[in-house]
Amino acid sequence: MTSQHGISPKPNGLSVNLSMAFCTRLPFSLLINREIHMHSILVIGAGKIGSTIADMLHETGDYAVTVADGSAEALSAVARDGIKTVQLDFNDAVALQNALKGHDAVLSAAPYHLTGHVAQAARLANVHYFDLTEDVATTKMVKELAEGAATAFIPQCGLAPGFISIVAHDIARRFDKLDTVRLRVGALPQYPSNALSYNLTWSTDGVINEYIERCEAVVDGKLREVPAMEELEEFSLDGTRYEAFNTSGGLGTLCETLEGQVRSLNYKTIRYPGHCALMRVLLNDLQLRNRREVLKDILENAVPATMQDMVIVFVTVTGERGGRHVQETYARKVYGQKVAGVQRTAIQVTTAAGICAMLDLLVAGKLPKKGFVRQEEIDLDTFLANRFGRVYAGELLEGEDGTAAKKLVAVA
Repeated sequence: MTSQHGISPKPNGLSVNLSMAFCTRLPFSLLINREIHMHSILVIGAGKIGSTIADMLHETGDYAVTVADGSAEALSAVARDGIKTVQLDFNDAVALQNALKGHDAVLSAAPYHLTGHVAQAARLANVHYFDLTEDVATTKMVKELAEGAATAFIPQCGLAPGFISIVAHDIARRFDKLDTVRLRVGALPQYPSNALSYNLTWSTDGVINEYIERCEAVVDGKLREVPAMEELEEFSLDGTRYEAFNTSGGLGTLCETLEGQVRSLNYKTIRYPGHCALMRVLLNDLQLRNRREVLKDILENAVPATMQDMVIVFVTVTGERGGRHVQETYARKVYGQKVAGVQRTAIQVTTAAGICAMLDLLVAGKLPKKGFVRQEEIDLDTFLANRFGRVYAGELLEGEDGTAAKKLVAVA
C-alpha cells in the first residue's frame, strides 16, 4: 500500500499522516498525536555532506536514519543516539542492494563515480532515490534507470545542480520570451590567503571533475557542449570583484528543459580573480588533467580547508515581458550555521538542505511519486517555504538570532 505522500509505510511502522509535519514548523512533540510514521532513510556516505544530511533529518524526529560508508572511522564520527550506521562496500552490488531493502528512500552523498552503483541498487530494491551528483554521464544513467520505475528518481538535489535550476526556471517562466539565462554559483573562502584564492570546502574529486569534464550549454538556441575553464568573465557583487568560468554539471537538466526557448543558457563557477589562470597552468601546462590523483594529492596537501566559507548564488535572466526587453536577477550570499549543535560550512548546509528539502517535498506529496523528476519541476516558493529550503531564504535551522543569508547588489 502506498501512502498519499508517495512513500510506502513499512509493516511495523506507525500509520502515515505527515501533511502537518511538513507544511508547518510546529515542534515534533505537538504533532505526535497526528499518527506520525517514521520513514526509514538510508544515507550513502558519512563524509562532510552525508553527516550533515543525517543530522538534519534526525533532528526533525520524522525520519529513522541509517548512514552507510566503507570507512569505520567515518561512521564512528556520525554515530549517535537515533542514527544507525552500517559499514558497506559501495562496489559490492549485492551488499548495496541488500542494505537498501527495508528503507523508504536512499540519499546518495557518495563520490560522483559511485553514484551510479547506488542508483542501480535503488531500482532493484524498489526504493525512492535522491543524489547530489554534478556528473553529466551519471545523471543520464539515472534517467535511463527511472524509465518505468515504480519509485521516484530525483538526481542533482544539491546547490548546483539543484537549487540554482529551481531559481533560474522560476525567473524564466515569468518572461513572455527568453533571451539569455546565466547561472553563477561559487563556494568561496571568506578570507582567501593563497595564490589560488581558494580553500577546500567540499569534495576535491568533485572540484577536479567539474574543472575537466565538458559542459552543457544552449548556444544560439541549440544544446551544445563547451570546454570547462573557458569563457572567463568578471563581475562585482556588493563591491567585491569575482571571476566566473565554465564548469561541468551545474545546469543539471535545465538545458533540455529550455532548449528551443532560450537563445543562450550557461552555467559558470564563481571564484576570486586569478584562480582560473593558475588552475589552467596545473590542468593544461602541467597536464594534471590526465593525472587526477596527483592533482588531488597536491590540492589536499597544499590548499588548506576552512570552515569560514560562503556560498554565492547569482542568476540573471533577460528577455521580453510586456513588450519590453527586461532583466531580472536573483543574488544571495549564504553562510554556514549550526546543525544539531555542530558548526557546518555554507556548502555543507546548502547542499544538505537541498536534498533534505526534496525528500520532504516527496513525502508531502508535492513531487511525482515515480519516474525521473527534474529539479526545475519544483516551484521556488514551495521550496523556500520548506523547513530545510528556508536556509536559502536567509533563515537559521536552529532558530537562533541572526541571518544565514542576505541579498546582494549586483554590478555588471
